[in-house]
Amino acid sequence: MFDKLLIANRGEIACRVAETARRLGIATVAVYSDADAGARHVDLADEAWRLGPAPPAESYLCVERLIEVARASGAQAVHPGYGFLSENADFAEACAAAGLVFVGPPPDAIRAMGSKSAAKALMARAGVPLVPGYHGEDQAPERLAQEADALGYPLLLKASAGGGGKGMRVIERPEDFAEALAGARREAQAAFGDDRMLLERYLTRPRHIEIQVFADGGGQVVHLFERDCSLQRRHQKVVEEAPAPGLDPALRQAMGEAAIAAAQAIGYEGAGTVEFILEDDAFFFMEMNTRLQVEHPVTEMITGLDLVEWQLRVAAGEPLPCGQQAIQARGHAIEARLYAEDPARGYLPTTGRLAHLRFPEGDPALRIDSGVREGDEITPYYDPMIAKLVVWGEDRDTALRRLRAGLEATEVAGPATNLTFLAAIARHPDFAAGGVDTGFLARCEPALTLPPDLNDPAIAALAVAAEAERRRVEVAGQAARSGDPWSPWWSSDGWRLNAESERRLHFTLGEAELVAGLRYGVAGLALEWQGRLLPLQWTLEAKGRLRVELAGRTLRAAVAWQGESLTLMRAGESLRLQLEDRQAAAADVEGVASGVVAPMPGKVVEVAVAVGEEVARGQLLLVLEAMKMEHSLRAPADGRVGALHVRAGDQVEEGVELLAFDPQPAAQSADGEAVA
Repeated sequence: MFDKLLIANRGEIACRVAETARRLGIATVAVYSDADAGARHVDLADEAWRLGPAPPAESYLCVERLIEVARASGAQAVHPGYGFLSENADFAEACAAAGLVFVGPPPDAIRAMGSKSAAKALMARAGVPLVPGYHGEDQAPERLAQEADALGYPLLLKASAGGGGKGMRVIERPEDFAEALAGARREAQAAFGDDRMLLERYLTRPRHIEIQVFADGGGQVVHLFERDCSLQRRHQKVVEEAPAPGLDPALRQAMGEAAIAAAQAIGYEGAGTVEFILEDDAFFFMEMNTRLQVEHPVTEMITGLDLVEWQLRVAAGEPLPCGQQAIQARGHAIEARLYAEDPARGYLPTTGRLAHLRFPEGDPALRIDSGVREGDEITPYYDPMIAKLVVWGEDRDTALRRLRAGLEATEVAGPATNLTFLAAIARHPDFAAGGVDTGFLARCEPALTLPPDLNDPAIAALAVAAEAERRRVEVAGQAARSGDPWSPWWSSDGWRLNAESERRLHFTLGEAELVAGLRYGVAGLALEWQGRLLPLQWTLEAKGRLRVELAGRTLRAAVAWQGESLTLMRAGESLRLQLEDRQAAAADVEGVASGVVAPMPGKVVEVAVAVGEEVARGQLLLVLEAMKMEHSLRAPADGRVGALHVRAGDQVEEGVELLAFDPQPAAQSADGEAVA
């Protein structure tokens, strides 16, 4: 076994690898970019080395610098984690050339599966079933369009070298093909340095089932059962579980045997995942990931095995710790991915400081894998994952109950997150029934992203109490500094001489508004809400949690303030309200120019319009790349492009105006009819 291991990654996977290495007595070397100098994975390692600036191309993707650090630190092996260089055959070869052990499969196996087109040809020869499609070398746009027409719509356009939903598009109509191809190629080139594409028939209601495989240098190959990864949004996995609900035992065995055949066909070693599309009782090979997967914890939870330890032992030349017959599955596990993204804004990635972050503790059946801590910054440079919540139960119903409880006990404030969305998934009856397909989230999105009911007096009571408590703490601090803290002029309880008083508060949530009052009277405090007065009291409990008594009803929520932004966290819901200064807001209304602004920090990769051009609602204006994904910005209405403030290649911050836009009504014909 190795004495020292360099972890060529960041975030939660770097932390995950470091924890297993420490248990095995292996010293660890972390690497970091300037953006990650204070990151959790840096603190967990025995030593840490700077790679370079924040952009991945200048840090985590810099092969020469990684090899240099590995040799200088005395590391004997390199664990690539997942993402970045984990499936880069050139990196694996560079490690070998430097006398380092690459903790992963041989370079030839990575290359064989790195091209989806070549992988499918290889799997066809090995007898593994394939989805009908085009996997050819001719990548001319005209040829791809011809093959698409022959295959029929809808179809799936995929990056040949890709994964994780990057460079992937579902195309419904022939007229959308050219734009989709251009966008997918740009995204694939940026993510993988390879813009080759393949086409597949788009199955309408498939399930995504993957098989975890492991192989050693002696030719022994086993599978560790399957994972159901069907809960996806835009081809990005959101919730995974093991085993797959409702899978017939004979089908499970057939898929496991096919996965082993796939690994044997390429002389595989180490951890890998063979991914299948399943529709009815037919399954088709989709791709093989030659690395550890993000969702590997659910396999660990049902098998009791440490897959990182297996990786290290195989890389050190040891045989697999056990054979197929000794690998047993027990119970059920589910994983939910908590991301910094905003479901209310099309799931756009978000950035900012994690002002408040709490996870449930003390439950051995709940596992939290995270690379961040409270106070850390979510930056625009890397994947915006905050944590993975993984639960285990004796059966699926028990695991699902624990998932709901775990999400409800999670508190996060700062950048917008998908926490409320995950909690809604866990409560959805169709998910509880099991066996959902890859279209589940798209079909059920309206029910899963319902805005909070601002007509609920509980929200008003919590918001008003949070602001009043903040005001009380501020006034108490001012009083303490004044030298006369007992003066009635420092009171924050609304005291007036022989009178009642009321403070009106205005909060906004997107376009919605919440207006409530706090009434100070001789009978005590009350919430003025929609013409009613409701008795109100509150106390601040430990860890920033607020307990509110509203007309005999007890409410609890964790509270976090960032400037005038208030986050209320309760029962799996993270509600971010903005406290408005109505007079200042009114003064700001005049003089605001119409325009299209950057919804997040990113890089402009395409400007599709010119100054003075008339555009129709929904027409593509610009393409912004952020957090390794492309985001198309389209015309909000019919109108004309005014000034262009950016060019392709520009880096922009959130909120910066990208172009001036003059909305215009549709042109009218002589008889008054709108002109199409």
